[in-house]
Amino acid sequence: MLTFAMNAWTGPKTQSVPALERGLLILEYLAQSRRGVTLSQLTRKLQLPRSTGHALLLTYQRTGYVQRCEKTGRYCLGLRLQALANQALGGTSLRSQAATILHQLMQDSGLTVHLAVMEEGEVILIDRVEAPGAPHLATWIGKRMGLHCTALGKALIAELSTSALDELIGKQGMMRHNENTIASRRALRLACEQVQQLGYAIDDEEEEIGVRCIGAPVRNGTGEVVAAISISGTKAELENIPARAARVMDAAAALSQQISAFSQERQLPSRGLVQAFQVEA
Repeated sequence: MLTFAMNAWTGPKTQSVPALERGLLILEYLAQSRRGVTLSQLTRKLQLPRSTGHALLLTYQRTGYVQRCEKTGRYCLGLRLQALANQALGGTSLRSQAATILHQLMQDSGLTVHLAVMEEGEVILIDRVEAPGAPHLATWIGKRMGLHCTALGKALIAELSTSALDELIGKQGMMRHNENTIASRRALRLACEQVQQLGYAIDDEEEEIGVRCIGAPVRNGTGEVVAAISISGTKAELENIPARAARVMDAAAALSQQISAFSQERQLPSRGLVQAFQVEA
């Protein structure tokens, strides 16, 4: 993510294009912002000359990869980039295998359903099924989220060893979104233990006030967690958590069975997230 990209930028210049690296840094920084960023914030964070930052943003605007809110002056990712991400993620067999299961879970629950994997220490949404009439959530295919404050994230990391979890936290940190967000390693370890005991994870207004999520792990043929499924809704909609969680776990188990069968048919390696489910064009 941004830290990695910054390190790459300070490396050897002979084998890269600095202007392109700056442009990619801008996209990564915008992707991490929930409300968009101003030109001043961007140039200060990335240590860019104001003229350079403005020129790059203007180029992105003209090509549809970035858009600017006239009222606030803030920049955010444009629809063209989101469409590009959708096309890239659309090639994963995992997503195609899960389609029927996700739609069925949406119909059964009446809530928005998400499918995610872990990539570079973050949750990345690879599919989303929105229920008709459900409250709009600030999620989209390709969105990256924290592992410590989401039901999907906790489901993905619940079985990591203590050392692996500590290393992950050390690299990614634990951004605090509100007073409900888990902010200590001890609290996160306890949350992971709870996921192991219950079989599901809960986001109780930890990322966004008023929103609850329930997530469950998806496994491959060897029992390794490779993805997670969740339902999201308002606090009132997710009052009966055990009953709701049972439906999510059933969906996760069904997808786990499909993945296991697919792996045996294709003789895929047991490890791997998105890469393990790529199909040839």
